[in-house]
Amino acid sequence: MKLIDFYNQVLYHGRKNDPRKDKSKIKKFTDSAVLFGSPDTEVKKIMVGIDIEVAELLLADRLRQREGLDLVIAHHPEGKAYVGLSEVMRLQIDLLTGIGVAKKTASRLVEERMQEVERRVLPQNHTRPVDAARLLGIPFMNMHTPADNHVYSYLKGIFEQKKPRLVEDILRILNNIPEYQIAAKFNTGPRIILGSAKRQAGKILLEMTGGTEGSKDVFNKLYNAGIRTLVSMHLSEEHLKKAKDANLNVVIAGHISSDTLGLNLLLDNIEKSSKETFKVIACSGFTRIKRK
Repeated sequence: MKLIDFYNQVLYHGRKNDPRKDKSKIKKFTDSAVLFGSPDTEVKKIMVGIDIEVAELLLADRLRQREGLDLVIAHHPEGKAYVGLSEVMRLQIDLLTGIGVAKKTASRLVEERMQEVERRVLPQNHTRPVDAARLLGIPFMNMHTPADNHVYSYLKGIFEQKKPRLVEDILRILNNIPEYQIAAKFNTGPRIILGSAKRQAGKILLEMTGGTEGSKDVFNKLYNAGIRTLVSMHLSEEHLKKAKDANLNVVIAGHISSDTLGLNLLLDNIEKSSKETFKVIACSGFTRIKRK
Protein backbone atom coordinates (compact mmCIF):
# COMPACT_ATOMS: atom_id res chain seq x y z
CA MET A 1 0.00 0.00 0.00
CA LYS A 2 1.25 3.48 -0.84
CA LEU A 3 1.63 6.02 1.96
CA ILE A 4 -1.08 8.29 0.54
CA ASP A 5 -3.51 5.35 0.38
CA PHE A 6 -2.68 4.44 3.98
CA TYR A 7 -3.37 8.03 5.05
CA ASN A 8 -6.66 8.09 3.13
CA GLN A 9 -7.68 4.88 4.91
CA VAL A 10 -6.99 6.61 8.24
CA LEU A 11 -9.29 9.48 7.24
CA TYR A 12 -12.00 7.14 5.93
CA HIS A 13 -12.20 5.02 9.07
CA GLY A 14 -11.84 8.11 11.26
CA ARG A 15 -14.95 9.61 9.65
CA LYS A 16 -16.83 6.33 9.82
CA ASN A 17 -16.31 6.13 13.59
CA ASP A 18 -16.78 9.84 14.29
CA PRO A 19 -19.50 10.54 16.89
CA ARG A 20 -21.00 13.35 14.80
CA LYS A 21 -24.22 12.32 13.07
CA ASP A 22 -23.70 14.67 10.14
CA LYS A 23 -20.63 13.19 8.48
CA SER A 24 -20.74 15.81 5.72
CA LYS A 25 -19.28 18.42 8.09
CA ILE A 26 -16.17 16.28 8.63
CA LYS A 27 -13.85 17.65 5.96
CA LYS A 28 -10.54 16.54 7.47
CA PHE A 29 -8.77 15.88 10.77
CA THR A 30 -6.31 18.73 11.20
CA ASP A 31 -4.47 16.90 13.99
CA SER A 32 -3.56 13.96 11.74
CA ALA A 33 -1.16 14.22 8.80
CA VAL A 34 1.66 12.84 6.71
CA LEU A 35 4.45 14.88 8.27
CA PHE A 36 7.28 13.76 6.02
CA GLY A 37 7.68 11.35 3.11
CA SER A 38 6.71 10.76 -0.49
CA PRO A 39 3.04 9.89 -1.05
CA ASP A 40 4.20 7.03 -3.29
CA THR A 41 6.24 5.32 -0.56
CA GLU A 42 5.35 1.62 -0.36
CA VAL A 43 4.28 0.75 3.17
CA LYS A 44 4.63 -2.79 4.48
CA LYS A 45 6.58 -2.50 7.72
CA ILE A 46 5.70 0.21 10.21
CA MET A 47 6.85 1.37 13.63
CA VAL A 48 3.97 2.62 15.78
CA GLY A 49 4.18 4.53 19.06
CA ILE A 50 2.02 6.80 21.18
CA ASP A 51 4.63 9.58 21.20
CA ILE A 52 7.30 9.74 18.52
CA GLU A 53 10.04 12.26 19.21
CA VAL A 54 13.64 12.57 18.04
CA ALA A 55 14.78 9.64 20.22
CA GLU A 56 12.21 7.26 18.70
CA LEU A 57 13.14 8.39 15.19
CA LEU A 58 16.81 7.64 15.89
CA LEU A 59 15.70 4.21 17.12
CA ALA A 60 13.68 3.79 13.91
CA ASP A 61 16.73 4.65 11.83
CA ARG A 62 18.75 1.98 13.65
CA LEU A 63 16.00 -0.58 13.13
CA ARG A 64 15.76 0.38 9.47
CA GLN A 65 19.47 -0.31 9.03
CA ARG A 66 19.17 -3.65 10.79
CA GLU A 67 15.92 -5.09 9.46
CA GLY A 68 14.18 -2.57 7.21
CA LEU A 69 11.36 -0.13 7.93
CA ASP A 70 9.00 1.84 5.69
CA LEU A 71 7.07 4.24 7.93
CA VAL A 72 6.97 5.60 11.48
CA ILE A 73 3.52 6.40 12.92
CA ALA A 74 2.83 8.50 16.01
CA HIS A 75 -0.50 8.83 17.74
CA HIS A 76 -0.01 12.25 19.28
CA PRO A 77 0.38 15.04 16.74
CA GLU A 78 3.61 16.74 15.82
CA GLY A 79 4.48 19.56 13.42
CA LYS A 80 1.53 21.00 11.49
CA ALA A 81 -0.76 18.38 13.02
CA TYR A 82 0.07 19.66 16.51
CA VAL A 83 -0.72 23.20 15.42
CA GLY A 84 -4.06 21.87 14.12
CA LEU A 85 -5.01 20.29 17.45
CA SER A 86 -7.34 23.08 18.58
CA GLU A 87 -9.43 22.96 15.39
CA VAL A 88 -10.57 19.35 15.87
CA MET A 89 -12.02 20.35 19.26
CA ARG A 90 -15.14 21.59 17.43
CA LEU A 91 -16.21 17.94 17.60
CA GLN A 92 -16.91 18.54 21.30
CA ILE A 93 -19.73 20.94 20.44
CA ASP A 94 -21.64 18.09 18.83
CA LEU A 95 -20.96 15.80 21.78
CA LEU A 96 -22.28 18.38 24.25
CA THR A 97 -25.37 19.31 22.26
CA GLY A 98 -26.04 15.60 21.74
CA ILE A 99 -26.48 15.08 25.49
CA GLY A 100 -28.65 18.16 25.97
CA VAL A 101 -26.35 21.15 26.54
CA ALA A 102 -27.67 24.24 24.72
CA LYS A 103 -25.80 24.77 21.46
CA LYS A 104 -25.03 28.42 22.25
CA THR A 105 -23.52 27.42 25.60
CA ALA A 106 -21.62 24.48 24.13
CA SER A 107 -20.19 26.63 21.34
CA ARG A 108 -19.07 29.36 23.74
CA LEU A 109 -17.37 26.96 26.15
CA VAL A 110 -15.64 24.93 23.44
CA GLU A 111 -14.46 27.95 21.46
CA GLU A 112 -13.00 29.55 24.60
CA ARG A 113 -11.12 26.33 25.31
CA MET A 114 -9.98 26.09 21.67
CA GLN A 115 -8.43 29.54 21.91
CA GLU A 116 -6.67 28.56 25.13
CA VAL A 117 -5.20 25.43 23.50
CA GLU A 118 -4.18 27.39 20.41
CA ARG A 119 -2.33 29.95 22.55
CA ARG A 120 -0.53 27.12 24.37
CA VAL A 121 0.52 25.32 21.19
CA LEU A 122 1.63 28.21 18.96
CA PRO A 123 4.89 29.24 20.71
CA GLN A 124 6.21 25.68 21.07
CA ASN A 125 8.97 24.18 18.94
CA HIS A 126 6.59 21.71 17.31
CA THR A 127 8.68 20.82 14.23
CA ARG A 128 11.58 19.10 16.03
CA PRO A 129 10.59 15.48 15.31
CA VAL A 130 9.54 16.37 11.76
CA ASP A 131 12.94 17.95 11.16
CA ALA A 132 14.60 14.81 12.51
CA ALA A 133 12.52 12.59 10.19
CA ARG A 134 13.50 14.78 7.23
CA LEU A 135 17.21 14.66 8.09
CA LEU A 136 17.08 10.90 8.54
CA GLY A 137 14.90 10.41 5.46
CA ILE A 138 12.26 8.44 7.38
CA PRO A 139 8.60 8.71 6.31
CA PHE A 140 6.64 9.97 9.31
CA MET A 141 2.94 10.50 9.99
CA ASN A 142 0.49 10.63 12.87
CA MET A 143 -3.13 9.65 13.41
CA HIS A 144 -4.81 11.24 16.40
CA THR A 145 -8.55 11.98 16.27
CA PRO A 146 -9.26 9.11 13.82
CA ALA A 147 -7.87 6.70 16.43
CA ASP A 148 -9.61 8.44 19.34
CA ASN A 149 -12.90 8.20 17.43
CA HIS A 150 -12.46 4.44 17.43
CA VAL A 151 -12.12 4.38 21.22
CA TYR A 152 -15.33 6.39 21.55
CA SER A 153 -17.38 4.24 19.16
CA TYR A 154 -16.03 0.97 20.57
CA LEU A 155 -16.71 1.82 24.23
CA LYS A 156 -20.07 3.40 23.40
CA GLY A 157 -21.17 0.17 21.77
CA ILE A 158 -20.07 -1.92 24.77
CA PHE A 159 -21.69 0.40 27.31
CA GLU A 160 -24.95 0.45 25.38
CA GLN A 161 -24.95 -3.34 25.37
CA LYS A 162 -23.83 -3.91 28.98
CA LYS A 163 -25.74 -0.98 30.54
CA PRO A 164 -23.58 -0.49 33.67
CA ARG A 165 -25.72 0.34 36.70
CA LEU A 166 -23.05 1.09 39.28
CA VAL A 167 -19.71 2.84 38.93
CA GLU A 168 -17.96 -0.46 39.69
CA ASP A 169 -19.72 -2.00 36.68
CA ILE A 170 -17.87 0.49 34.47
CA LEU A 171 -14.55 -0.69 35.89
CA ARG A 172 -15.55 -4.31 35.32
CA ILE A 173 -16.30 -3.59 31.66
CA LEU A 174 -13.04 -1.72 31.09
CA ASN A 175 -10.98 -4.35 32.87
CA ASN A 176 -12.19 -6.99 30.40
CA ILE A 177 -10.53 -5.12 27.53
CA PRO A 178 -6.96 -6.32 26.75
CA GLU A 179 -5.41 -2.85 26.46
CA TYR A 180 -6.65 -1.92 29.93
CA GLN A 181 -5.57 -5.30 31.32
CA ILE A 182 -2.02 -4.58 30.13
CA ALA A 183 -2.17 -1.13 31.75
CA ALA A 184 -3.27 -2.71 35.03
CA LYS A 185 -0.05 -4.77 35.08
CA PHE A 186 1.86 -1.49 35.14
CA ASN A 187 -0.44 -0.04 37.84
CA THR A 188 -2.04 2.36 35.35
CA GLY A 189 -5.31 0.52 34.85
CA PRO A 190 -8.81 2.04 35.07
CA ARG A 191 -9.77 3.59 38.38
CA ILE A 192 -12.40 5.71 40.09
CA ILE A 193 -11.08 9.15 41.00
CA LEU A 194 -14.41 10.72 42.00
CA GLY A 195 -17.41 8.97 43.51
CA SER A 196 -17.44 5.40 44.80
CA ALA A 197 -17.79 1.89 43.45
CA LYS A 198 -21.35 1.36 44.75
CA ARG A 199 -22.65 4.73 43.56
CA GLN A 200 -25.21 4.77 40.76
CA ALA A 201 -23.53 5.37 37.41
CA GLY A 202 -26.58 7.11 35.92
CA LYS A 203 -26.16 8.68 32.50
CA ILE A 204 -22.58 8.30 31.26
CA LEU A 205 -20.53 10.64 29.09
CA LEU A 206 -17.49 9.22 27.29
CA GLU A 207 -14.67 11.74 26.99
CA MET A 208 -12.49 9.85 24.53
CA THR A 209 -12.24 12.12 21.50
CA GLY A 210 -12.27 15.77 20.55
CA GLY A 211 -8.57 16.66 20.55
CA THR A 212 -7.94 17.25 24.24
CA GLU A 213 -9.75 18.13 27.47
CA GLY A 214 -12.70 20.45 27.06
CA SER A 215 -13.73 23.47 29.11
CA LYS A 216 -13.25 23.33 32.86
CA ASP A 217 -16.55 25.22 33.22
CA VAL A 218 -18.71 22.58 31.54
CA PHE A 219 -19.32 20.21 34.44
CA ASN A 220 -22.35 21.90 35.99
CA LYS A 221 -23.88 22.02 32.51
CA LEU A 222 -23.29 18.28 32.20
CA TYR A 223 -25.00 17.62 35.54
CA ASN A 224 -27.97 19.75 34.54
CA ALA A 225 -28.19 17.75 31.29
CA GLY A 226 -28.53 14.54 33.32
CA ILE A 227 -24.94 13.26 33.20
CA ARG A 228 -23.81 11.59 36.41
CA THR A 229 -20.60 9.81 35.39
CA LEU A 230 -17.67 10.75 33.17
CA VAL A 231 -15.43 8.10 31.66
CA SER A 232 -12.29 9.91 30.54
CA MET A 233 -8.79 9.16 29.29
CA HIS A 234 -7.37 11.71 31.75
CA LEU A 235 -8.41 14.77 33.74
CA SER A 236 -6.33 17.72 34.97
CA GLU A 237 -6.43 18.79 38.61
CA GLU A 238 -8.31 21.97 37.72
CA HIS A 239 -10.92 20.00 35.77
CA LEU A 240 -11.13 17.44 38.57
CA LYS A 241 -11.98 20.10 41.18
CA LYS A 242 -14.77 21.45 38.97
CA ALA A 243 -16.15 17.94 38.37
CA LYS A 244 -16.15 17.36 42.14
CA ASP A 245 -18.06 20.60 42.71
CA ALA A 246 -20.65 19.36 40.19
CA ASN A 247 -21.05 16.09 42.16
CA LEU A 248 -20.06 13.88 39.22
CA ASN A 249 -18.52 10.43 39.28
CA VAL A 250 -15.30 10.21 37.28
CA VAL A 251 -13.68 7.03 36.02
CA ILE A 252 -10.26 7.38 34.42
CA ALA A 253 -9.90 4.63 31.83
CA GLY A 254 -6.27 5.48 31.17
CA HIS A 255 -4.51 7.71 28.69
CA ILE A 256 -1.88 5.56 26.98
CA SER A 257 -4.06 2.44 27.21
CA SER A 258 -7.01 4.23 25.58
CA ASP A 259 -4.74 5.61 22.86
CA THR A 260 -3.43 2.08 22.29
CA LEU A 261 -6.97 0.74 22.00
CA GLY A 262 -7.83 3.35 19.38
CA LEU A 263 -4.70 2.67 17.32
CA ASN A 264 -5.33 -1.08 17.39
CA LEU A 265 -8.93 -0.70 16.25
CA LEU A 266 -7.91 1.68 13.47
CA LEU A 267 -5.08 -0.56 12.26
CA ASP A 268 -7.46 -3.55 12.30
CA ASN A 269 -9.93 -1.66 10.10
CA ILE A 270 -7.23 -0.56 7.66
CA GLU A 271 -6.00 -4.14 7.31
CA LYS A 272 -9.52 -5.51 6.85
CA SER A 273 -10.61 -2.98 4.25
CA SER A 274 -7.34 -3.05 2.30
CA LYS A 275 -6.86 -6.81 2.67
CA GLU A 276 -3.22 -6.14 3.55
CA THR A 277 -1.30 -7.13 6.67
CA PHE A 278 1.40 -4.82 8.00
CA LYS A 279 4.42 -5.86 9.99
CA VAL A 280 4.21 -3.71 13.11
CA ILE A 281 7.04 -2.76 15.45
CA ALA A 282 5.42 -1.44 18.63
CA CYS A 283 7.17 1.20 20.74
CA SER A 284 6.60 4.22 22.99
CA GLY A 285 3.77 2.79 25.10
CA PHE A 286 1.97 1.03 22.25
CA THR A 287 1.18 -2.71 22.18
CA ARG A 288 -0.23 -4.26 19.02
CA ILE A 289 -3.34 -6.35 19.74
CA LYS A 290 -5.30 -7.69 16.80
CA ARG A 291 -9.00 -8.44 16.98
CA LYS A 292 -10.72 -10.97 14.73
